[in-house]
Amino acid sequence: MRVAFVSLFTPEHGDTPARSRTHRTAAGLAARGHDVTWLCARWWGGEASTFEADGITYRSVVVDPSPAAFAARLPAAVRRLDPDVVHAVNSPPTPALAATLAGRVGGPPVLVDWWRDHPADSRRVYPMLARGADAVSTPSRTTKTRIREHGADGSAVRVIPESVDLDLVADAEPDDRFDAVYSRRLDRHANVETFLLALAERRGRDWNAAVIGDGPERSRTESTAEDLRIDDRVTFLGELPLDERVSVFKGTHVFAQTASWETFPTELLWALACGCVGLVEYQADSSAHELVEGRDRGRLVTSPAELADAITAVRDLDRSTSDPAFETYGRDAVLDRYVDAYRELGAI
Repeated sequence: MRVAFVSLFTPEHGDTPARSRTHRTAAGLAARGHDVTWLCARWWGGEASTFEADGITYRSVVVDPSPAAFAARLPAAVRRLDPDVVHAVNSPPTPALAATLAGRVGGPPVLVDWWRDHPADSRRVYPMLARGADAVSTPSRTTKTRIREHGADGSAVRVIPESVDLDLVADAEPDDRFDAVYSRRLDRHANVETFLLALAERRGRDWNAAVIGDGPERSRTESTAEDLRIDDRVTFLGELPLDERVSVFKGTHVFAQTASWETFPTELLWALACGCVGLVEYQADSSAHELVEGRDRGRLVTSPAELADAITAVRDLDRSTSDPAFETYGRDAVLDRYVDAYRELGAI
């Protein structure tokens, strides 16, 4: 199968969750033997129009990352490539819209992978893109709802979540120093305070906790732990490589997800796959609740007091280093969902 990825930016322009998701999908397809080309702005040196890495052929449509110029040249680039399917990203939206317009005049079917509405994008283009794509994939039901609000047919939108490396989970050695853990970039959406307040309410009990991550709110968060007089029992680990985070998750009983905004709670997913009990504070701008709804090893809360009660309530649940329920979130299983979506579009 010949797959053309349409994304002006790649991780080489600056890594983001959406770009990592696109690269992971493209590299996974290439590893299975599919012919994968990424149409993008040039990020490599020299005058060569193509560059190959990880089994992916990157083809320069423009040199400078201009969405308008990229969109104008994209239809011709797609026609020359003649792929079986186009896999576009929703942001910036004009190139993806150009791909859908090309598909209407005898071109290949177009799947748009919609990570989130980017605040810098034109809201006038999103409805045209949502209605123009042959299919849309998105990481959560929460984002699916927003895409439907843009005018997409709900039957054309399928949820394809983020994934985890199950081999990494299986091979990691548990780091059992902690009873509870929080892990995320410590920015204005982190809301670590809920976690710390819940721990403070359990000051009279025996526990040790960790906060993984760094960012502009780290110093303020550490000050909050001091003010609550729990800083001697909360370890701020800073940024850790993925394998070290997985080791902590495998050895920890509870993972707390309290961020006020989260397109997809990837850290929570890793923790659940590592056997953690997931405690999620419900937030209107987060899809985290979707991973724990209806699960025995998960709870939804709405306040620090409820989180403290939930930590106490789940203490009798066995510690675990894996959860077979999350095998469907493995790399191969999630990649299969994309292939199924291409198949439904007639690409295979």
